[in-house]
Amino acid sequence: MKIKSYQFCAVAMLLLASCGARVEPAIDPGLDAGIRTIRAIDNHAHPVRITAAGEQPDRGFDALPVDHMEPQSDPVSLRPGVPVAADAARALYGNTSKADAIKARGEQYPAWVLDRSNIDIMLANRVDMGTSVAPPRFRWVSYADALLFPLDTAKLASRNPDRHAFFALEDLLLKRYLGDAGLAEPPATLEEFLSRVVTPTLEKQKQGGAVAVKFEAAYLRTLAFDQVDRAVAEQIYTRKGQLPQDEYKPLQDYLFRYIAAECGRLGMAVHLHTMAGAGGYFDVQGANPLLLESVLNDPALRKTNIVMIHGGWPFTREITALLTKPNAYLDFSGQSLTSTPASLAPTLREWLEFVPEKVLFATDAYPYSAELGWEESAWVASRLGREALARALTGMMRDGEITRQRALELANMVLRDNAKKLYGI
Repeated sequence: MKIKSYQFCAVAMLLLASCGARVEPAIDPGLDAGIRTIRAIDNHAHPVRITAAGEQPDRGFDALPVDHMEPQSDPVSLRPGVPVAADAARALYGNTSKADAIKARGEQYPAWVLDRSNIDIMLANRVDMGTSVAPPRFRWVSYADALLFPLDTAKLASRNPDRHAFFALEDLLLKRYLGDAGLAEPPATLEEFLSRVVTPTLEKQKQGGAVAVKFEAAYLRTLAFDQVDRAVAEQIYTRKGQLPQDEYKPLQDYLFRYIAAECGRLGMAVHLHTMAGAGGYFDVQGANPLLLESVLNDPALRKTNIVMIHGGWPFTREITALLTKPNAYLDFSGQSLTSTPASLAPTLREWLEFVPEKVLFATDAYPYSAELGWEESAWVASRLGREALARALTGMMRDGEITRQRALELANMVLRDNAKKLYGI
């Protein structure tokens, strides 16, 4: 096949042009520099408190710790030996060790970790707080799942080994809440359970500084909390005994909506796990955030702000549509640890192009392993989450959707201002 001279020249010119073209970086340098200066409010994390010599290790960092479960196929980014864990250790401790850093700073160590991770305030998902994880740097997010299960949970726990362990932990927490109310077991009627246990527990948590309550319900059942008549719930409650999930569920549904309404009255947000969770038995379909639509549409709950933790992955497109609900929010905790910034950026961009006032930064800092503790995971998620946000905003700038000034405004909203407004910080 012969190539005419003008065709050859055109091809040559295109090749020369492509060789000389300047490739733009994935992140606008000026925007990146601005984002690095913002001290973030972390919407979701599990910091570990400092314990004294001879004291048992802290287990209050989660109502349902996931380190007891059967082996699973961990995401690559959470497996042993990942380079980013070593990067975090160098950034946090330099030439010293974690143990040396703790010894040198004592109870100020957790706040020091926040400083090193460019985090101003961390919302601490904990059963209870402690002097080393206290306001103003740490704000409490308490747990409410145990209040959904006042009846025997044996049949619920028999579904798989993970739930067997989880329900045992929920039973212990319920016993603690009952003890705080001066009771050894749930009272005889639903009315008494609500007035003597549920409401006082929430009020006590509010008085203790809680800005929100957390539900890990997706580890225990689906997120489909249906509207249930009080009479139906009362009838189930008085049956007592061991009930299968289909017969027990309406009572759980009623209690969830009651708790959510009380949180609205008290000025506390409701946080819900919406993401594929830990463990090989986790019911991913049951964590679909679209299952919460009837809750978000409930007129009785419009004063309750609902925060969908972890941004619904893998249902990130579905969760976007829920952001138009006036009381719906989300964060992207966990996703900055399990996804690369390049993978997370398109999701963030879609949310920011839709309803940016509802998007919150969060790390999901957690003691995942010896090398990726809550400290290292906070640092990693803060760094990679900012990179994903910068990529998303850079794309919006280059496509002419926003100016650099607006990009920085959006970055401040996500990293800080949205949370300040939501929690009155």
